[in-house]
Amino acid sequence: MIPVTEFRQFSEQQPAFRVLKPWWDVFTDYLSVAMLMIGVFGCTLQVMQDKIICLPKRIQPSQNHSSVSNVSQAVASTTPLPPPKPSPSNPVTVEMKGLKTDLDLQQYSFINQMCYERALHWYAKYFPYLVLIHTLVFMLCSNFWFKFPGSSSKIEHFISILGKCFDSPWTTRALSEVSGEDSEEKDNRKNNMSRSNTTQSGPEGSLVNSQSLKSIPEKFVVDKSTAGALDKKEGEQAKALFEKVKKFRLHVEEGDILYAMYVRQTVLKVIKFLIIIAYNSALVSKVQFTVDCNVDIQDMTGYKNFSCNHTMAHLFSKLSFCYLCFVSIYGLTCLYTLYWLFYRSLKEYSFEYVRQETGIDDIPDVKNDFAFMLHMIDQYDPLYSKRFAVFLSEVSENKLKQLNLNNEWTPDKLRQKLQTNAHNRLELPLIMLSGLPDTVFEITELQSLKLEIIKNVMIPATIAQLDNLQELSLHQCSVKIHSAALSFLKENLKVLSVKFDDMRELPPWMYGLRNLEELYLVGSLSHDISRNVTLESLRDLKSLKILSIKSNVSKIPQAVVDVSSHLQKMCIHNDGTKLVMLNNLKKMTNLTELELVHCDLERIPHAVFSLLSLQELDLKENNLKSIEEIVSFQHLRKLTVLKLWHNSITYIPEHIKKLTSLERLSFSHNKIEVLPSHLFLCNKIRYLDLSYNDIRFIPPEIGVLQSLQYFSITCNKVESLPDELYFCKKLKTLKIGKNSLSVLSPKIGNLLFLSYLDVKGNHFEILPPELGDCRALKRAGLVVEDALFETLPSDVREQMKTE
Repeated sequence: MIPVTEFRQFSEQQPAFRVLKPWWDVFTDYLSVAMLMIGVFGCTLQVMQDKIICLPKRIQPSQNHSSVSNVSQAVASTTPLPPPKPSPSNPVTVEMKGLKTDLDLQQYSFINQMCYERALHWYAKYFPYLVLIHTLVFMLCSNFWFKFPGSSSKIEHFISILGKCFDSPWTTRALSEVSGEDSEEKDNRKNNMSRSNTTQSGPEGSLVNSQSLKSIPEKFVVDKSTAGALDKKEGEQAKALFEKVKKFRLHVEEGDILYAMYVRQTVLKVIKFLIIIAYNSALVSKVQFTVDCNVDIQDMTGYKNFSCNHTMAHLFSKLSFCYLCFVSIYGLTCLYTLYWLFYRSLKEYSFEYVRQETGIDDIPDVKNDFAFMLHMIDQYDPLYSKRFAVFLSEVSENKLKQLNLNNEWTPDKLRQKLQTNAHNRLELPLIMLSGLPDTVFEITELQSLKLEIIKNVMIPATIAQLDNLQELSLHQCSVKIHSAALSFLKENLKVLSVKFDDMRELPPWMYGLRNLEELYLVGSLSHDISRNVTLESLRDLKSLKILSIKSNVSKIPQAVVDVSSHLQKMCIHNDGTKLVMLNNLKKMTNLTELELVHCDLERIPHAVFSLLSLQELDLKENNLKSIEEIVSFQHLRKLTVLKLWHNSITYIPEHIKKLTSLERLSFSHNKIEVLPSHLFLCNKIRYLDLSYNDIRFIPPEIGVLQSLQYFSITCNKVESLPDELYFCKKLKTLKIGKNSLSVLSPKIGNLLFLSYLDVKGNHFEILPPELGDCRALKRAGLVVEDALFETLPSDVREQMKTE
């Protein structure tokens, strides 16, 4: 007998696939097993028992005695004479015997075989085989989508991910961790529910809202001890699982091959069911117990007509009726499946009930094959889709990343990264992390926080623990902020630096930082945006004193006017883009420092001359060639610093003498050839930088600058220095390197305060020993060739080497 287990290959091979088998598929599988048993049982009977038993028919003697003699003899031989009737006078003893046919066993077997093939109806012969074949086809149809290459790979991948999601430690914890909402979100949720309660009317509305309120159980409270229990390995596994789910969703949502395969196999089963019912109902009556057989084998057996008995007819008849019942139930189940397939929208799946139960509001709805598999999973157990949904949520993923970050970046590790920044504040730089570790807010001594290339930064309310925080730098970061954190920053933040790629990336909350004193904006804009750049109103920045914009704007944003009354310093670094329309500068009457760097300016803007409070002006890296307008600076009585470096200025006009308030003047990196003696009438100058020009001669009037402390003519063509230079006895820094000097005057010993001297790159053969009189000059502050340094007396060298 054939064991049923031999047919297991026609069903699914992986037990894990059972989660994609709804109740009707499981039910039809059991029906298939029952029909398979009917087929196997019938086939076994066919093989093991006689199929048919036949006997020759008895023919009555003919009254026509003129028939052929051999026929008469045959009939006579096959039809024995009736026994003589007994009479009272002649009693006869009668012995009951069967009819003799004179056929041997081989002839009977031959007759049985011939009658089985010729006389028995085909349905009665092949019924068990038909049952077996139909059942196998049903089983193949039911599991074909598990075997088809285009669908089986998706199913295997889905089952693999589903099992990992279900068993992941993060799945259980995320339902509580992610649902632990901040107090603000809880208040908003309660407010929304209360509003909906007021709008709902009737008992149904009250019921809906009461259920939604109870849908977030008490266990969904953030438990920090539980969160910390997630070890690093589990966190990394969950992180990898999130990536797998993203890629799988992107792949599966592209098509609907699984849905199409399942519909087609169900339609095929329905069609086959109708065919089976149709022909079986018509042919089941052909299974008869007695069959007449007329075959022309008289030459071999001596008989032509036979009466046969189909030994399994009665059993096959019962089995056929039983089989029809099973097929009918199977077909009705398939019809229900079709109704389910077409009545419901199976290409779309909504996680609305999961969002309501868990409080994870960002779980996205899915479509196509992804949606279809989730519908199938729901028929098995809705808990699977609920736990799977955790890995579709960005909130859940961000929470996991946060836990991993907290485990990786401990407070001790963060303290090792602390450093002092340019503003002399204790700064913590964090670069290219997946988020902002919560442990940052445990470093209470932190004064400056720098975040660079970090996406999805969420600043929580715990930032209020950083009592000393005054500076925040956001470089290419997308930031969200809690309302309590925003309130803290409004009161405490003094410096904000934002580096962006698009003006729309500027955090909207920065416009409300009322105590902000310094704002630095850095970022490149597209050509079209740079022409029409706009900032939201800055009028709420009541304490703003310094505004720096490093971009490629073509005009000063109108919003800057909002802070013109208290703005003291403005810097525009324009990356070579031409800055036009500077009329807004006139409104900044309290401006004390102005930097217009790399703005492609060809002339000094006239609007600058209206800034009567201006103290420092920096026009670095522009395209200035002529500065005749410098005469207008005489109206700026407070101007003390003028930087016209890195331009194309060829000469200094005589009007420079009218800028008597200047203390710092820089003409470095220009094309100046001649220094006018009028320059040195600005006798308050303390800092004078003329490096990197084409100057050949230093006028002796330089001796007038008795306040001069810094003087640089590095990289010029000066051949000699006037002795009047050494009258500037307050000089601390003297840079005369990379010139054509051949002699250094011994009068340099008059510069008692000289602490830095650069003479490298000249034609000196010896250094004057009077350098020893410059007691503040040490070896570290003397920039000179080693061989030239050795020309100094040994005692001078030793003096310079001592600290």
